[in-house]
Amino acid sequence: MRSRVTMVFAIVAVLLGGVLLVPTAYARLSTDDSGGGGGGGGASVAAPAPTPPPPPTLAAGRVSVSFKGEFFSWALMDRQTGKISGSSNMASTSSTESMLKAWIISDYLRQLKDREPPANLKKAASLAIRNSDDDAANAVYKAAGGSYAVPPGGQPGPVVKRAISICGLTDTKRGNVPKYEGWWSFTRMSPRDAVRLGDCIADGKAAGPKWTKWVLSEMSQVKGTTAAKDQKLKSGGGRWGIINGLPKSITAQGPVSIKNGWTAINYDGNWHVNCLAVNGKWSLAVMLRYPIKSGLDYGAQVCASVATQLVTPQPGAALKVPQQPVGKL
Repeated sequence: MRSRVTMVFAIVAVLLGGVLLVPTAYARLSTDDSGGGGGGGGASVAAPAPTPPPPPTLAAGRVSVSFKGEFFSWALMDRQTGKISGSSNMASTSSTESMLKAWIISDYLRQLKDREPPANLKKAASLAIRNSDDDAANAVYKAAGGSYAVPPGGQPGPVVKRAISICGLTDTKRGNVPKYEGWWSFTRMSPRDAVRLGDCIADGKAAGPKWTKWVLSEMSQVKGTTAAKDQKLKSGGGRWGIINGLPKSITAQGPVSIKNGWTAINYDGNWHVNCLAVNGKWSLAVMLRYPIKSGLDYGAQVCASVATQLVTPQPGAALKVPQQPVGKL
């Protein structure tokens, strides 16, 4: 009898001990964050949140354009690394046209340092960029020390010479058309140098610490389209090209500063069209020569197409490693 009672008490003790031990063990496990030894295995750990993909940008990639013309070339600079990629002929040159106005204005303002320009020249500087006004650009060019006299020895004039030295340009030369040899608009520049110029303006070397933000702001407020109503004899609408090829996911990240150059030139029967755009991450240039009969819209669309093809990641596509740059003519 005593042995049976003893056994019953033993069973009850074991059961009670289990009831007491389980909460104690549970409490110990739930408060043990170390994940180390001592029987802590089996505790659940929350999965880390997925890393969001980087925002869209422009990056080296394939560009394929069914281009009909004499010259098509492009270059893209990654402004974080300084690496330049582009078409196989990105070191070849074409006339800058009004694209150079962004440098002319920057060169003049840098020379002022902290001084304000006269009101008429500040207004001219704004018109030269926003409206691509030739007379306004010529006034600032003269104030910057520019001259239409042909420099000796095949050298570019002082304004362009400073662009070469300050911005590290390697392909830029004086124009080689005899009738227009001293004109700044016929300066020959490559897309590779054009993206260096864009970077030079954006990083402050071109206009200096006081005026860089002002120049970039003016470039982000370029006006007008390719429509005939916006194109005048000595000025014209220049808000087209690369800017039209960028998705909202890029333009919403911050202002994109642009300066295009375009002229239908009778001596060679071509449109000379150049597109330059720069933001905090990249600098992109597209330079073209093609028959006048194709119209300005054709060049604007080519510039936009290059920009769209370089968007990474492409809208609706998974993030992928950029391909090696290829320029297909």
